[in-house]
Amino acid sequence: MSAWSPSMTTGGPSFENQTIRMVVHSSVAGSRARITLSNRYSPLPLQVASATVAMQSNGGEAEPGTTRRVSFGGSQRETIPGGEEAISDIVPIAVRAGQNLLVSLYVPDRTGTSTWHSDAFDTTYIAAGDHTDDDGSAAFTTTTTSWYYLAGLDVEATTAHGTVVAFGDSITDGYHSTTGTYSRWPDFLARRLADKPVRHKRSVVNAGIGGNRVLTDVPNLWQGVSALKRFEHDALGQPAVTDVILFEGINDIGNNAGPDGGPLTANALINGYRTLIDKAHAIRVRVVGATLMPIKGNGYYSPAAEAIRQTVNHWIRTSGAFDGVIDFDRAMRDPADPAALNPDYDSGDHIHPDDAGMRAMADAIDLRLFAGGHLNNLNV
Repeated sequence: MSAWSPSMTTGGPSFENQTIRMVVHSSVAGSRARITLSNRYSPLPLQVASATVAMQSNGGEAEPGTTRRVSFGGSQRETIPGGEEAISDIVPIAVRAGQNLLVSLYVPDRTGTSTWHSDAFDTTYIAAGDHTDDDGSAAFTTTTTSWYYLAGLDVEATTAHGTVVAFGDSITDGYHSTTGTYSRWPDFLARRLADKPVRHKRSVVNAGIGGNRVLTDVPNLWQGVSALKRFEHDALGQPAVTDVILFEGINDIGNNAGPDGGPLTANALINGYRTLIDKAHAIRVRVVGATLMPIKGNGYYSPAAEAIRQTVNHWIRTSGAFDGVIDFDRAMRDPADPAALNPDYDSGDHIHPDDAGMRAMADAIDLRLFAGGHLNNLNV
């Protein structure tokens, strides 16, 4: 099943004769791992001359003796055509829930625009030349906070029974959460699920992209194609997916971004949700709807935007279209001003929660949602 899997976009930097070492935070315990490399949003073939997986010791340092070479179809070199992905052979390595691995890729030739996830809220380490086998980090003299080409870690789970995909925008992606602390709300949810009895255990993967919209592509390419376009790949394409938490739409509202370049209406956004729900139900995947959180005080706010948010939230709560409901709006709003985010959880921009707010979001989720069955309006 999928243990970790960021959604990828276009517009990343080019690499040449460099090793990219990335941190992977597994949401579930397992063994016999494999990775997915994505060249999905790049025009040129990607040459990977060497790849390794190791246990993280500290920062960019690997625990000695844990490095494992990664092969693709029996070869340690792999060429991935533009627009495609590659899944590795099985790697004999075990991981605990919440444990970090280091995945290192050596790309010898100039890559051109990379497929990436811009806002990792974790540290990636870059070295000149091939240092995939290094335990130490001395050669990794450059750091960034993005992931490149690495689109997934799958494991043979020892206890979990399915994957929950958190599908959304920058709030799900973790904007304003503290780098390297795994304080996004899907991280807190994963820890809650990991602590529960076996029948509740699920892996959690984060399919959030900052700035993403439901109905339309974002002009900034690194913010991704629309949810309507990416949902089947990024959510329904995850191994062992059983549930999707759909929490997206505030960027549509804040940008008044309706279909075909027109103004947004609540009905248009609701119809977008219905399309995604139908896609999931067609393959027997459950969809849990999450209400949209307050935005008063942010530049997105206007009386017209608030009216759409309220209409959409009422539909999420009452329509019965979802297999369950998480009321993030109710959990996160200011008791003294329900159109605004609770100041105790506000990172400062009046739309994104801080770390405490991210924890509060995860705590607002009733874990019975993921025990099977139809639980409409559970948290209303």
